[in-house]
This record gives sequence, structure tokens and C-alpha cells, in this order.
Amino acid sequence: MIKVLVVDDSALIREVLSRTLAQDGDIEVVGTAHDPLDAREKIKALNPEVVTLDIEMPNMNGLAFLQKIMRLRPMPVVMVSTLTTRGASETMLALELGAVDFVAKPGRDLSGGLDAFGATLREKVRFAAASDVKGRAMRAAAPDLPLKTAAAPKGALVAIGASTGGVEAIRQVLSAIPADCPPIVIAQHMPKGFTARFAHRLNDLLPIRVVEATDRMPLEAGTAYIAPGDNHLRVEKSSGQLKCRVTHDEATSGHRPSVDVLFGSVAKVVGPMAVGAILTGMGRDGAQGLKLMREAGAFTIGQARGSALIYGMPKVAAEIGAVVEEAAIEKIAGRLVAALLKLKAVA
Repeated sequence: MIKVLVVDDSALIREVLSRTLAQDGDIEVVGTAHDPLDAREKIKALNPEVVTLDIEMPNMNGLAFLQKIMRLRPMPVVMVSTLTTRGASETMLALELGAVDFVAKPGRDLSGGLDAFGATLREKVRFAAASDVKGRAMRAAAPDLPLKTAAAPKGALVAIGASTGGVEAIRQVLSAIPADCPPIVIAQHMPKGFTARFAHRLNDLLPIRVVEATDRMPLEAGTAYIAPGDNHLRVEKSSGQLKCRVTHDEATSGHRPSVDVLFGSVAKVVGPMAVGAILTGMGRDGAQGLKLMREAGAFTIGQARGSALIYGMPKVAAEIGAVVEEAAIEKIAGRLVAALLKLKAVA
């Protein structure tokens, strides 16, 4: 049984979340709290394995409380966020502060598919319970020397895929990649309404340009393209130019966007001129696509055990021979850049 504490200022939402979480019998709601001050005492008394946390609450903002949790007692937290522009921005900040994942809160009239919401929430709580939040908080990454250049021949491309824990992992990788890099395409499991804010947030923080991909958008050097939520991102080539192809076709590997879809297109279109990384996440999405990239001659790397918040997707990729090597998150940018510079040397 996974022990969960539900924190929300709405009595109705606390009741809905408690009933929803307990539905399959493997999750036990050991308590509820109406604000962070109440939650602080119940965390001490009940020792939950996972906390679900609202953002807007009285007495202390949920983000401020999350920051305190991660500093004083790191533990898995799943944000239950409102699906608004402001809510998306605050959710991005929560993931940066250390939340494992988030789920969009149902409306006050409980519209928007309560069954689907419940299934997603239970899945995220299970993933959170399997995550290594305490290990991540205790790790002190040794800083590398700044990378001076990632210039590569025309036609080179970087592809990155991630799921749970990927928001922070992607930020870490991109923050170390120089602005003269080739185009970067990214599939991060995230619903519609949040990927635009994710791209905007990264664009504010990083030396490279970051945008949400749109259909037929040309891929340009120094720019990262985030797959839009609830859509697949592929790479295509027309008139000698690499472009984004954004479609709303069937989910693949249980996801839309799917890392397998993105990586598969990169293998087919870019082949040995690509480099790829699979980062933290539960499940196996991306492993087969990364294997196709490696078989096409691309350099591929996976986030190492002990570095990934959830060593699921990288583990499967390693098991099926999809990765050339594994590395801690703080080393991945350097390995990708080294592979790009080798392309330049042989071009």
C-alpha cells in the first residue's frame, strides 16, 4: 500500500481525491490537510510516502510549502494544478522546485472526465512512490567546465525524450549546451496547455531559444523545439530543410507526444547526423525509437541509474541495446556536444 496525504483547501476536492486514490486498493489515503500548516503536522504524524499538493491555499502558498518540504524533508510530491495559463506557469515552477509530477485538477463541477482524471492521478502517485526524490536532493553534482561550442555540420540534430522528472532533467541538459548548437527536438510527456508554458519558461532561463513546435516549422540552429501536448512531433525533410511535423494521430507507446515517434522519425530522416538522449521516466516509451537511431548510426545516451528520478525509460533502452553509453544528468550535455564535434571533424 502506498500511503498518501492529500493537501487541498477545498473539502470537496479532498473528498474527491481521497475516494479516487483509494479506488484500486493499492493506495491508502492516510490523511488530508486543508492548508500547509495542517499538512506539516500530519506529515510528521502520519509519515506518508507521497503528498498531493494544491498550489492556491490559505496561510502558505503551495509553492512555498513545497520549497520547505524539499529543503527539510525531501519526499515525492504530486501537484494537483488548475488547467489555466497561470496554473501552468506555477506548475512549471513546482517541477523546478522538486515536485515529481502534476495532474490537472477537475473543474468545480467535476467536469472534464473524472474517471480519466482518477486513472491519471493514481498512475502519477505510483510513479512518485517509485521515484528517488531523497537521492536527487542529496546528490551534489560536480560542476564541469563550461562547453564553448556545439557547432556541427549542416543537417545535424539533437533529439531528447523524457517523462516523469524530465522537466528538470531537460533544463539541466539544455542549460549546458552552447547557443551555437544544431536544432534540438524534444518529446516530454506533458498534456495540452502545459507545453507552451514549459517552452516559455525554458526560453527565459536558457542561452538557447526554446519554442513549442508548430507544424512545418523549419528547424534552425540554436533553437529547441518542444512537442506540443496531445500531439506527436516528427522530423521531416523537404526542399533540403529539416522541419517539424506536428500531428494528432493515434497515441504510440501509450503517449501523445511519444518519444518513440520522435526518435523513429529522426532515425529515418537524419540517421548518423543525429545524437539522442533518453532521460528519466517510467515505462518504455523511447527505447525502441532510440534503438532505431543507434542502428542508423546516431550517437545515443541514456541517463544513468542513480541520476534519474525514475530509472525506467533509460533502463529499458539500456537493456535492449539502444544506448552507446549511460551518464549522470550533469554529464549528458558534454557527451552530446562531444559527439556533435566528432560529426564536424569527419564532415
